[in-house]
Amino acid sequence: MKHYYQLFILGLFLMSHLSPAQTAQPQTKNRRLAHKIAHRYPMVDGHVDLPYRLKSLNFRLQKEYLGIPIQSDKGEFDYVKAKKGGLSAPFMSIFVPSNYQREGGAKELADSLIKMIEGISQAHPDKFALAKTPQDIAQNFRNGLISLPLGMENGAPIEDKLANVSYFFNRGVRYITLTHVEDNLICDSSNDKKRTWGGLSAFGREVVAEMNRLGMLIDISHVSDETFFQVMELSKSPCIASHSSCRTFTPDFPRNMSDAMIKKLAQKGGVIMISFGNMFLDNASAKHYLEQQKQAKPLVTVKAIADHIDHVVKIAGVDYVGFGSDFDGVGDYLPEGIKTVAEYPNLIFELLQRGYTEKDIAKMMYQNIFRVWNEVIAQAQK
Repeated sequence: MKHYYQLFILGLFLMSHLSPAQTAQPQTKNRRLAHKIAHRYPMVDGHVDLPYRLKSLNFRLQKEYLGIPIQSDKGEFDYVKAKKGGLSAPFMSIFVPSNYQREGGAKELADSLIKMIEGISQAHPDKFALAKTPQDIAQNFRNGLISLPLGMENGAPIEDKLANVSYFFNRGVRYITLTHVEDNLICDSSNDKKRTWGGLSAFGREVVAEMNRLGMLIDISHVSDETFFQVMELSKSPCIASHSSCRTFTPDFPRNMSDAMIKKLAQKGGVIMISFGNMFLDNASAKHYLEQQKQAKPLVTVKAIADHIDHVVKIAGVDYVGFGSDFDGVGDYLPEGIKTVAEYPNLIFELLQRGYTEKDIAKMMYQNIFRVWNEVIAQAQK
């Protein structure tokens, strides 16, 4: 015992006499490793709002918008930033605001945004490629291309026609976020107090079954808790939360998932892809956002994203978490250290500092979502 105590004291002595350069060596090593990991594997981001951002800037015609995805001082995603940060497969959000389900034009808007992303890949085939399967993403990665898989945010474009589910599947959409900030014809929203259906509507139940049949991922971000648990019971395939975080950190932000929801999602084989928006990560930021406060925003750093990942790993396991930034969709509510896709290595560095292995991080980057996606495809083929 005395021998071990002497070694302990010696260790403390040596640590206290290390130079700043010596103590910085592990951090420097992890910085380099983080950059390598970010570029060594495909990196999937479950939700990037480039399409609607371009639409909002009136880049409706090919000649007007094609310059933006290459390099731009606007927004958080473009080709140069993605290459720098290692992001190789951002799900392009075909986002349809809730007013379109009330006023009409939801399907037309979705079609125009899909056409826009198709136009980008066609105009820059040496940089971008569409992707409809995990295998497409893997092949594009090997070819040095950034994949542009499609995910529809808000099921409003389905309208009241079940055939529109297969229509959008055939157009390349591989997940649908069932609703957005208001109840729609499919289900109730986490943000809407009306609770029109008490979860899923009868039509929504048909939509879930049809998505299972086609091999389309069901995204439960934005849905009410009742909707979530009903989907878990109905769906024959695992589901995703493309851009959600942990409600335990943000009790004032119902958009996030409770521990019970995260555990159930994992039990059914799904994955939660952590959103980077400050309001998803920090309760003070959530209140600032929801109440539209005018005072300075609370400081949030990249460490908060790692905190949420830690929490999911603690309660569900490392096989059930991924990245779902919501870049270009949360305004300037983004943490210090990861303001654009170029800074993805900063998150990987933070995870390394916390003891996650390269194998763990590869799961978060792509293997977990690939597993779920492949299971959804396999279930559809039974």
